[in-house]
Amino acid sequence: MNDRAWVEINLENLNHNIKVLNAALPEGCQLMAVVKANGYGHGAEGIATQLEKLGVTAFAVATIDEGIALRQAGVRSEILILGFTDPHRACELSDFDLTQTIVGYEHALGLEREGYHIKVHIKIDTGMHRLGFDCFDLDKVAACFSLHFLHVGGIFSHLCVSDSLDTQDVEFTHIQIRRFYNLLEQLSAKGIDIPKTHLQSSYGLLNYPELKCNFVRTGVALYGVHSSQDIQTKLQLDLRPVLSLKSRIVQIRTVSAGEAVGYGRSYITQKDTRLAIVPIGYADGIPRALSCKDFCVLIKGTLVPIVGRICMDQLAIDVSTVPDAAIGDEVTLIGQEGKREIKAVELAEETRSITNEILSRIGRRLRIVMK
Repeated sequence: MNDRAWVEINLENLNHNIKVLNAALPEGCQLMAVVKANGYGHGAEGIATQLEKLGVTAFAVATIDEGIALRQAGVRSEILILGFTDPHRACELSDFDLTQTIVGYEHALGLEREGYHIKVHIKIDTGMHRLGFDCFDLDKVAACFSLHFLHVGGIFSHLCVSDSLDTQDVEFTHIQIRRFYNLLEQLSAKGIDIPKTHLQSSYGLLNYPELKCNFVRTGVALYGVHSSQDIQTKLQLDLRPVLSLKSRIVQIRTVSAGEAVGYGRSYITQKDTRLAIVPIGYADGIPRALSCKDFCVLIKGTLVPIVGRICMDQLAIDVSTVPDAAIGDEVTLIGQEGKREIKAVELAEETRSITNEILSRIGRRLRIVMK
């Protein structure tokens, strides 16, 4: 492989995660695989194509362009756009057979005026106060079922603290759940047939597995990681990381003690040091905030530290403890080598972020290899 850096996707782990998640679903519920942000950095088209082979028949993306890309890659299953789409693109929604989230009554009317038959799901705001109809605005939600060109196939909400088992967060989540189901009961009392429902994302399933909906929107769990290290969940599933991030050594030099390394002269060698240059940086998703923290990468199964400031597309590592390290050797930044592993959640923890952000920034300009 000649790539300076690349992402590897472990298909065996992906297949394993699908089996484990399907087994955890309530009876009659299906996975809706969330592949937005390029499949959380895993490559949306490749992941979705593989998941269709495994029987997944519903996907969720953030934007219309992500949905179109999946269609052009040959994905035939339902594709729900979770975010706002300008009504002027209604023709594309229809042509590519995409399902659009309607985020409010004015949005619904705007799509209706375009005159194209469109599949839609209704988003309900039960307390997160992001997109969606107010859960108490029964009349406007009900009115969507009477629009001529919009065909309502689903209704859903999002639980904003379902990843937390703190008492107050659990109480708020139950408030959101009650609001959602109360609205469904009110719609039913008006004679409206309730379409397919979905309320849980990954942590909604892991912490509230008793909820009965038609779909669970599975994102981060699908890829076998937790958003942060301190998250505790009711369900303890054997989920396995799908993504590894790798590069290779392109230059090695020995630097004398007392020499500075990198921008800002922020790292000074304490002894004669064998440095290796690795052609990957913050433009490839490696957070610059990892600079000067002795955060390690793996080479030949040995942890070695990043030294100096991480550049846009390069970084330096100290390979003094790996005397046989050579140009062309693989470097693992996320993933496992032998008995050692660097987890994406560790990068997130070190940079005060979450795994979702770390992963979604990876793969934008790197080759993705399915293995």
